[in-house]
Amino acid sequence: MARTSLYQRLAAAGIPLGGYNGTETALEFTGVSAELQAMLGGCGVFDLGWRGKIIVTGNDRVRWLNGMVTNTVKDLALNRGNYSFLLNAQGRILADMFVYNRGEYLLIDTDRAQCEAVLKTLDHFIIMDDVELADSSETIGALGLCGPQAANIMAAVGIDVTGIDALEVRDRVVGGMGISVVRGPQEKPGWFEIWASGENLPALWDLFQKAEAQPVGARAVEQWRILHGIPRYGQDIREKDLPQETEQAQALNFSKGCYIGQEIVERIRARGQVHRKFTGFEFQDGLPEPGKVEAEGRVVAEITSVAEVGGKKIGLGYIRRETGLPGARIDLNGKAATVADLPFQIQTN
Repeated sequence: MARTSLYQRLAAAGIPLGGYNGTETALEFTGVSAELQAMLGGCGVFDLGWRGKIIVTGNDRVRWLNGMVTNTVKDLALNRGNYSFLLNAQGRILADMFVYNRGEYLLIDTDRAQCEAVLKTLDHFIIMDDVELADSSETIGALGLCGPQAANIMAAVGIDVTGIDALEVRDRVVGGMGISVVRGPQEKPGWFEIWASGENLPALWDLFQKAEAQPVGARAVEQWRILHGIPRYGQDIREKDLPQETEQAQALNFSKGCYIGQEIVERIRARGQVHRKFTGFEFQDGLPEPGKVEAEGRVVAEITSVAEVGGKKIGLGYIRRETGLPGARIDLNGKAATVADLPFQIQTN
């Protein structure tokens, strides 16, 4: 398993380490509850080394990648990004990613656990195209900052993010170090990313802590993800899933032209809907084990992620549309649950 650029610093400090999204990183610092509260009410800083970076170069890069993914690449403005799926010919999801237009190259940002599969799949479709792919995950590191005070913390260290839009990249210099500041998508309120050379991450980590950002581990980040209803590939989104089942409409562009799997996506749109949808669950009788729930010989729901946050037991998963209206009460193998809109509305303080 890969190690993030901060691994040695964290290991030397005696921080509990473990696997998350294909890397070894910090699991927690002062306790999951306090760290989650920092992300919700203050500012947490965390290792984002579990996100990989793939650089796409060559004269055909825009046209070619536009034909690979579900969202538009050809219409991306300079230093702007969007969220996409990579599909197979049957319309099933092979990976998810953010794609950014960085001028002389395109940058694909995805989980490190997905990088190998993404590279292999994309490389297969480079035929006579002037396109080159390079995995830069070991050289481009990243930190995350999240919370209502994140912009103030960055301002305190000399990073101005005034007016920055969702999925916009700004190149800056702080403490003599070149960085790229990225604002997260609308689905991730208060989320910012700092991309930088891996060798500079320890110094940036110290800089943000001195500005009173609270260190946060992967366990709190995972709870924050579930609380905000954000699916994770390999857990909530799998190869068996269809794009419209995931309820991630921001990943689909219906006017961009042809791409792999488009015929299936368009067929689903013409039909009007799929039989199941991604949603939230609130549990009354304890957390269930993730897995399928059957009734009268058919699958009525599937739980993919669970967490206990702020005294409430919540989860993510799929449910049949005819029974999945928000507020509906269902029985999940003996555990009572209520279908919930996403994101969850829970106070943790």
